[in-house]
Amino acid sequence: MTPEPSPADQVLQAAQSALAAEHAAAYGYGVIGARTSGARGAEAREAHGGHLARRDALARTVRELGGSPRPSEAAYTLPFTVRTPADAERLAAVIEDRVAGAYSDLVRAAEGRLRREAADALSAAAVRAARWRGVGVAFPGLTERASAAQN
Repeated sequence: MTPEPSPADQVLQAAQSALAAEHAAAYGYGVIGARTSGARGAEAREAHGGHLARRDALARTVRELGGSPRPSEAAYTLPFTVRTPADAERLAAVIEDRVAGAYSDLVRAAEGRLRREAADALSAAAVRAARWRGVGVAFPGLTERASAAQN
């Protein structure tokens, strides 16, 4: 029988997962930015910058928690081929759903300041996903889990 991770280990693991989601989001927004222009291109650049800032903050948090921040991958596999602006918008919504899911785990594991920061990040991802998709979801951060459970 494997022992349950300590609360501190759970927080560190959730922070590492959120960091990994931010690395993937930054990569994905590079693809999105190449397929969008005008107002949507500006939204993509703003989201990209936001994800980079959260990534850097999470790397500091992981170090504060006694961990070594996970590095980004050289490349990430996209969930589908992105050829058109519509594909890019769909990818942005998927990315934001995944980021929200990672932050929902951090909200559950953390306390105090880190929980508030994770809740703010979850909220920001949910708002961006709704903007890209054109509609919100009832429980941001849980969408991906519900889809996985149905498969």
